[in-house]
Amino acid sequence: MSISGALSNALSGLTASSRNAQVISTNLANALTPGYATRTLELVPRAEGRVGGVFVQGVTRHVDAGLLADRRMADSSLANAGAKAGFLTEMERLIGTPDLSSSLSGRFSAFEASLVTAAAKPEEESRLLAVTLRAGELVTALNDVSRGIQQARTEAESQITQAVGEANTYLGQLQSLNAQIVDATNAGHSTASFEDQRRIVIDRLAELVPVRLAQRDNGAVAIYTPGGATLLDGKPAVLEFTASNLVQPHMTLENGLLDGLTINGNPVPPSGDRSPIAGGRIAGLFEQRDSLAPDAQTQIDALARDLISRFQDPALDGTRGPGDAGLFTDEGVAFAAADETGISARISFNALADPDQGGALWRLRDGLGAAAPGDAGDASLLQAMTAALTRPAALASGDLGATARAAAEHVSSFVSRIGQQRLTLDQTVAFASAHQAGLVEIELGMGVDSDAEMQKLLLVEQAYSANARMIQTVEDMIDALLRI
Repeated sequence: MSISGALSNALSGLTASSRNAQVISTNLANALTPGYATRTLELVPRAEGRVGGVFVQGVTRHVDAGLLADRRMADSSLANAGAKAGFLTEMERLIGTPDLSSSLSGRFSAFEASLVTAAAKPEEESRLLAVTLRAGELVTALNDVSRGIQQARTEAESQITQAVGEANTYLGQLQSLNAQIVDATNAGHSTASFEDQRRIVIDRLAELVPVRLAQRDNGAVAIYTPGGATLLDGKPAVLEFTASNLVQPHMTLENGLLDGLTINGNPVPPSGDRSPIAGGRIAGLFEQRDSLAPDAQTQIDALARDLISRFQDPALDGTRGPGDAGLFTDEGVAFAAADETGISARISFNALADPDQGGALWRLRDGLGAAAPGDAGDASLLQAMTAALTRPAALASGDLGATARAAAEHVSSFVSRIGQQRLTLDQTVAFASAHQAGLVEIELGMGVDSDAEMQKLLLVEQAYSANARMIQTVEDMIDALLRI
């Protein structure tokens, strides 16, 4: 080997060692940086004529694409389940647990007990007043649950708007990063930092909408959903959604009073098995708004209808005229089955028996349509009201079961239904969380290994010293030749 060849080889080795040290130090510095993938320097023998040495071919970014795809799907599943579980947790808070006197079950039980107590001594106004107060608390509880359901739907609308905006922002950022990666690739520059940044943005997008990637030329990627929607392929898709300022019980996606989701102007099912975005947080919010909440509204309306109907029975109170409202009303008038949707928000206590609304307590004992007080010791109507409340009857609507039950038992069935749904979703969330955490742990295990990087650095130091020693030897040889 010639002296010039030896010098060239040593210089290439010094260059490679210096570049390798830079890559290793970058790995160590970013060991805890989210989205960072370990780099290694790719070296190949230099074979230009008889000149040897080493050539730096580039920097390789190490990523397990299959593991990354699985972890992103786990992120989507966790976000989807979390959105739905949050609503059911709020529902359980609204209706309360049976052990609380302020719960829906507690209000029903307290109202029933007040009727029994009043029937024992119908002449005592304090006991009649207690019936009025307990009935008012029961009405308020039903109103609050209905309002809470619609408030949750309104909040879901707002969260969908925010999530759709974020998704569009991420898609725009990904288009820009694709362009930067392509430009860097064409110019022969490293794209690793751009790819790290793109990975972070895709991770954020995956929480909102499940994604699958397809490689394109020069390092660009296309993004699709498992359901077949194209989110990015050259140009980003545009997701659109228009929220309503206030959601009411009768407003649904099916009747056109609530907006759905469009992708590039084309309507798509926003949730369900046929939805192209099924599985992410956006789909979970739509399912909350269009499925879970309307179902809860249907059941609470069925309970309110049952309560009104039990006391609106013409045979219960002969003093009422045809078409008159019973003890509970639809905002002051008799309830009509055709207007059931939202009745739990409109149910009220009959003003005729409410002193605060200009009524008289004795009408609880003597009849809502009575012109004057009757026998103060007559408890027959109060006893009939108690019997009406406890009489086994099947619900005329909803799907809490066709079994004939007392009103309080129907309420217990509703409470149990919500609790079971919440428990099931909590289990789904727990499984999704454990699955996602396991994948994250594996992913972190494939990240920067500080010990291994330090060992590599020691080897680089040895290689650098050897090449430096070679250069020193060549210099000594040249000095000796010049002295001859």
